[in-house]
Amino acid sequence: MDRNELHTRLKDKELKITPQRTAVYETLIKLNSHPSADVIAQYVRHDHPNIATGTVYKILETFHKKNLIKKVKTEKDIMRYDARMDNHHHIYCEDSEKIEDYHDNELDELLENYFKKKNIPGFNISEIKTQIVGKFQNNEN
Repeated sequence: MDRNELHTRLKDKELKITPQRTAVYETLIKLNSHPSADVIAQYVRHDHPNIATGTVYKILETFHKKNLIKKVKTEKDIMRYDARMDNHHHIYCEDSEKIEDYHDNELDELLENYFKKKNIPGFNISEIKTQIVGKFQNNEN
């Protein structure tokens, strides 16, 4: 994503374009590894040494509230962040804490049909996402 597209996304969400917001969003896209706020802050500090970790947390929370990013919670209750807004699931490795995106249209359809049949009274489903927890067989991941 180029900077113009990023600025358009921020404007579309009625957010002021600041160097800090731009740096945090660009870092999140660049890392593409579901980083924590602390990892994002460390990375951002290479170019913006005066940015506070608290500022990074606030920016991430704002981005989440404005549906620019998603939160992904690990099994160890660490909040991680994802800039991919398309419908996908996550595979979480218990050993390495690595999170990978997982796309499966058949699973999506199966889950959607299942919950349509269940017709939970008074509840409208806006999104179905899963986090599959396990361990990779080889240690390369």
